[in-house]
Amino acid sequence: MLALKYRPKTFDQIIGQSHITAKDSVLRRLIANDALQHTFFYGPAGVGKTTIARVIASELDRPFYEKNATTVKVSELREIFAKHANALQKPLLFIDEVHRLSKTQQEVLLPFMENYNGLVLGASTENPYFSLTPAIRSRSQLVELHPITEADLQALLERVIAEEGLDIDRAGRAFLTSSANGDIRTMLNLLQAALDSKAPVTPELLRSIRPNAAIIGSASADAHYDTISALIKSVRGSDIDAALYYLAILIEGGEPPEYIARRMVILASEDIGNANPNALNLAVSTMQAVATIGYPEARILLGQCVVYLCSCPKSNSSYKGINEAMQAVRSGDIDTIPDNIKNFNSGYRYPHDYGGYVEQSYMKKKRKFFEFIPVGFEKTLKEWLQKIRGRG
Repeated sequence: MLALKYRPKTFDQIIGQSHITAKDSVLRRLIANDALQHTFFYGPAGVGKTTIARVIASELDRPFYEKNATTVKVSELREIFAKHANALQKPLLFIDEVHRLSKTQQEVLLPFMENYNGLVLGASTENPYFSLTPAIRSRSQLVELHPITEADLQALLERVIAEEGLDIDRAGRAFLTSSANGDIRTMLNLLQAALDSKAPVTPELLRSIRPNAAIIGSASADAHYDTISALIKSVRGSDIDAALYYLAILIEGGEPPEYIARRMVILASEDIGNANPNALNLAVSTMQAVATIGYPEARILLGQCVVYLCSCPKSNSSYKGINEAMQAVRSGDIDTIPDNIKNFNSGYRYPHDYGGYVEQSYMKKKRKFFEFIPVGFEKTLKEWLQKIRGRG
């Protein structure tokens, strides 16, 4: 199989990911000094996560165990670390699809990670900020891998064609790289299938093997990021047709519905906010529902959510407000809490004893972080607050 034959064996053979595989990268310096911490790689499929883990194992020359989170048992994890409990050389455990580890499995890993009874590496197509527990994340480094550029795919394809003595015209080569959508394994597996058919490798043959290739490959090499960004910008700009178009590209390209829905949740708060608080409720409900339903039906829920969010009034006042407050804290603008609100015995005035509102200080220094944007329901909230404070 071409995908196995051309899998890199060293860092210098890896295409793309130069931000972590370059000779002067932090990752390679840590490996050279045998100082690598527990590390989880995440990014799209076929960009080199497992390959990098195997290269690290080869560089460190430790007892290596490769497991898949969908099949590994808790007892297996315990046995690996117990086997090397008194050994001078600690094992390297690599867990593929690490986002599928149960909380029990993650809890089993914790003491071994804490005491460095072994080095744990993981790979995931999902952001570990969502799939791993805070305890696991705090004990590890999270490293993002990027989609492979089309130029890098072309360079690899030219190498394969030359070494295998293949005859593929320019159109066939272009289809192989553009349809891969930044996935090395996808490109090589498509080429392998074409070769196994014993027919000339033409765009027509390749398209017959992967009919939806033109759709998946219609975006640029950075399709994953560019297309989701285009979707978000279209929703923010209230363009329903454009938003549905980019949503369709993401769905046809195999983007996980959970990922799309999570971005919708963020948008509902960041760009709509209190102009229509129900937008967040619908987005969260969509995220929970698509995780259970999956494709193909999840497309309906995502489409409904996108149309609703496009149609909502927009406000980023809460987003701007929390950013302003956090910037103040980061810059050192921090006071002690006023005595009057520390407890009831320090002059605190209970608002309910005053009809719901009473003037008093909640910060020692007056600060202003938030400004209402008078649109949608946020206009009503501003009016409510003014009435509460006796200004309405």
